[in-house]
Amino acid sequence: MSRLEFFFDCSSPWTYLAFSRIEEVAECAGAEIEWRPILVGGVFNKVNQDVYDARANPHPVKGRYYAKDLQDWARYCGIEIGKPPVFPVRAVDAMRGAIVAQDEGKLVSYARGVFKAYWGDLKDISQPNVLRDICQSVGLAPDVVSRRIKEDDVKNRLRDNTEELIRRGGFGSPTMFVNGDDMYFGNDRLPLVEAALKADANG
Repeated sequence: MSRLEFFFDCSSPWTYLAFSRIEEVAECAGAEIEWRPILVGGVFNKVNQDVYDARANPHPVKGRYYAKDLQDWARYCGIEIGKPPVFPVRAVDAMRGAIVAQDEGKLVSYARGVFKAYWGDLKDISQPNVLRDICQSVGLAPDVVSRRIKEDDVKNRLRDNTEELIRRGGFGSPTMFVNGDDMYFGNDRLPLVEAALKADANG
């Protein structure tokens, strides 16, 4: 079975688009997904600081198209992506929560809940009460998650995922690897990911 690593941060709208389809892509190609929560801000800080300049000084023409493109993709994927009042958001607790959810076998439902809360319901996912509601909705004990996201093991694993992505040449979210070293970046690369997975399976 082919291996598909999915490095992701729920604070990215383009990652939400990819997340909404990645399971279908893997299933069609007969691949197994390895979910890798990261902090995309940590990636930007080290290898892609141009993102901050672009946000501070958006190009007016490109900006208008960006907004249209995002909504076109959202309709295509069947999800809602609005404009959260808090953006960028401090996603560290939410992504540490993803590590805990992964341990409990609930990563996909938890991540879907975080994506929807932030991009669909426009809630501030940095707030404990918002994360508490998400945890309850997917069957995670909020008090346990609240305690564990403060533990060094969880913090270190999220940091390790982030640093590993940087070491392997990644510069944003979502980043995907097919069988270890074949890297793809961005929601619009999913057809290429699927093709690579199928080629491997037929190889």
